[in-house]
Amino acid sequence: MTSERQDEKDREAPARLPEDRNWIGMTGLQRRHVLAGGAFAAGFAAACRPVASSAVQTPGDGLTEDTVSIAANDGFAMPAFVARPAGGKPAPVIVVVHEIFGVHEWIRDMCRRFAKAGYYAIAPDLFARHGDATKVADFKQLVGTIVSKAPDAQVLADIDTTYAWAGKHGGDATRRGITGFCWGGRMVWLYAAHSADLDAGVAFYGRLVTDKTELQPLSAIEQVDRLKAPVLGHYGALDKGIPVADVHMMQAALAAAGKSPPDMIIVHEGADHGFMADYRPSYNEAAAKAAWDATLGWFGKYVKG
Repeated sequence: MTSERQDEKDREAPARLPEDRNWIGMTGLQRRHVLAGGAFAAGFAAACRPVASSAVQTPGDGLTEDTVSIAANDGFAMPAFVARPAGGKPAPVIVVVHEIFGVHEWIRDMCRRFAKAGYYAIAPDLFARHGDATKVADFKQLVGTIVSKAPDAQVLADIDTTYAWAGKHGGDATRRGITGFCWGGRMVWLYAAHSADLDAGVAFYGRLVTDKTELQPLSAIEQVDRLKAPVLGHYGALDKGIPVADVHMMQAALAAAGKSPPDMIIVHEGADHGFMADYRPSYNEAAAKAAWDATLGWFGKYVKG
């Protein structure tokens, strides 16, 4: 495809669906695809139910897991979930940044998966000051009363504090990675522009172009020149909230800034927003496996060394 045709195609891209509507379209499940209750399903955020039977349960054998409290720089007691290899030397720290649903069972399971891969994985609840995102079932209420109230500055500072805490509680904070999903994917880009101590980031379908607000004035595409660590982005070709036109613009911005390589974006064909979320109908097994393999390779290269 010529660049002129691609530019024309990008201009014709549909408007970006807002965060709540982009998730709502993926909630329908047939009864035979739904988990039949139990403690596992109950651990998922209210807005995520019913839970698809494809949801992965990572065993905790060989791991140490804990729910902890981290004193933020303003004195707030921020809850966080930690999963790390049991015993041995301190492992490199991966901060796992949650979706709009907060630190629910899927985020905890992602921490277990990283711990199984040899990392100290920690997921801070970056919404906790504003409410418990896991308890709100209505998407618009969730975004309006909690998600939109979390300032970019507060979130970035809380992630700084999380690394510092992990380094004092069994993690090797001299080696730092960050990953995030949906809302958390955007924060990966922002944090890579914020911290000179970060070694690498992996952003899963995080928004690249956003409407700025007083509390959230940063747009990832405008932070490209400030990126201090290599970022790998995973995006779905079918995502209506983050159209491929936005991805093309980000790729061009990275190239123009001399950031690509090493920064790289993979567009997964046939995959929609939330393709990594195995507990939802949006799950795409092939894309999720490819993205996970690429993620471990990225962190293995830049974080583990």
